[in-house]
Amino acid sequence: MIPRIWAVLGDKTGDNAQVEAIAAQLPWPVETRQLVFKPRYRKGKPWFNASLRHVEPAASARLEAPWPDLVITIGRRPAMAALWIRQQSGNRTRIAIIGRPKRNLDEFDLVIASAQYVLPDAPNVAKIGLPLMRVDPARLDAAAREWAPVMAALPRPLVVLLVGGATKPYRLDAATVPRLISTALGYAGATGTIYVSTSRRTSAPVVAALRQQLPANGRLYEVDSDAPNPYLGLLAAGDTFVITGDSISMLTEAARLGRRVAIFPLPLHPLWGALGRFRTALHWLGLVGFERDLDAFHQWLYAHNRAVPAGSACREPAGSAIEPEDALEQVVERIRMLVEPAGRSTDEPPHSRTEEPSR
Repeated sequence: MIPRIWAVLGDKTGDNAQVEAIAAQLPWPVETRQLVFKPRYRKGKPWFNASLRHVEPAASARLEAPWPDLVITIGRRPAMAALWIRQQSGNRTRIAIIGRPKRNLDEFDLVIASAQYVLPDAPNVAKIGLPLMRVDPARLDAAAREWAPVMAALPRPLVVLLVGGATKPYRLDAATVPRLISTALGYAGATGTIYVSTSRRTSAPVVAALRQQLPANGRLYEVDSDAPNPYLGLLAAGDTFVITGDSISMLTEAARLGRRVAIFPLPLHPLWGALGRFRTALHWLGLVGFERDLDAFHQWLYAHNRAVPAGSACREPAGSAIEPEDALEQVVERIRMLVEPAGRSTDEPPHSRTEEPSR
């Protein structure tokens, strides 16, 4: 019997790409269930439990019997739907989640945690290095061709400055911008080009400061502008990448491609010293959930020769863009173990099927 597997997806492209990377490697069909969230929950965080109260049913895929043997998901809001699905199945459905639940690890059959997540060792936790997101090679090649005339005209070296945004407990404000620009200039020298690209999380004051302080050899792409997005073209053509340390996705994509990466660590918020110690105490008492540790992720990249601290000389990355252990194969094997003991067939070729939204 072939297992029924659902990939329950949310509204974050990078998150969904990790689920899809796993689905593409499984030897069984995977049905996609795309969820759309009610406006107040697209940024606001609903109380975490088994529920669909945050889901917009008319715009989302149908969640109905026959219920799956396994759900693969990622993120707070899709995970709530996964727990609801398990309830409807009479607790028969198993759940594999990418990332870290805030708490209650035993609610999930498999937790796939990359290096930025601080989780205890447990039988249901699979610890990996880089997140599973990766740039599609065909899209990267197409972007390289499309942007080749623009990139070829820029004086070298081409230093790509990728800017994220503030995230607890780190700050990224206008006062940080001079150091950002100075760091990029250190790699570009007198003859190179600095190409700055912002993200959805970059605040308006930071964008304004970047625009005002952009050097003569600089270019700026603002993510909310109508200009074509050069991100993939820059990934293909850049010589050195200076990336703010808050952006796991941009760091991962550049590291997987074997680029020369320098991590610009964001300064801590001034209030975080005492508050951070207080939260650590609450965590060990079980009163707050599992934390994300960006510094641990940076240290993983340094240790595996995938990046250097900003200001250090960039080394050529070791080998190709694949991390030392093949984390995707490891994850797929763990997922197979969740469904294969029931004696199900593994003869089917990997493919996926998308469920249309209900009307």
